[in-house]
Amino acid sequence: MQKILIVEDERDIADLVGFNLERAGYEVLKAHDGITGADIAIHERPDLVILDLMLPGKDGYGVFKELRRDSRSRDIPVIMLTARAQTEDRIQGLEAGADDYLTKPFSPKELMLRVQAVLKRADGPPGSVEVSYGPFRFDKNSLKFYLEGHPVELTSTEFKLLLFLTERAGKAQDRNDLLRTVWGYSDEVHSRTLDTHMKRLRQKLGEHAAMVETVRGIGYCVSSL
Repeated sequence: MQKILIVEDERDIADLVGFNLERAGYEVLKAHDGITGADIAIHERPDLVILDLMLPGKDGYGVFKELRRDSRSRDIPVIMLTARAQTEDRIQGLEAGADDYLTKPFSPKELMLRVQAVLKRADGPPGSVEVSYGPFRFDKNSLKFYLEGHPVELTSTEFKLLLFLTERAGKAQDRNDLLRTVWGYSDEVHSRTLDTHMKRLRQKLGEHAAMVETVRGIGYCVSSL
């Protein structure tokens, strides 16, 4: 049974989300402030965290940063669930590295679909355990990436984007295909944050950044060797 942590100070919302998760077969943990939420996430290591942003004690962004700093919680996927509904708020959440961002009021059915999509992505790509291509090496089990044999810290989103492109090297990949692969669907907000993820990814690739090409009018491509 997969375990999901809800960090939400409004108890009626936490109970509503928890009820739907339990009905879908998940084990549910709850925290009603940011400090407790971060502590439970780090020590219980749930399969997913549903995180409100406006929390007492420590806000959602503070919790998120703490989870990403700690090796025990670094790879736990996070869905931000918040009343901050402006487009720029959604972009900020996704660019911070959240796996998804859902605004209140929300449909419990939509939330369940997003939970399923994020957990499916977190299971890791199917196929062989390792993929090597030129200076790139991917370990799918640990979601670790190596550049010329040296480990490079990628977020899970960056890892999935680069792996998807590398496994299709030499062929331009449509933006919408990339968005559906990583986030499960495409929209304007995710399309904008895709470019930000690509920019950060190239920075981490250093002298090999040119291997990730922008294909005007289509999307992106890892160049042929």
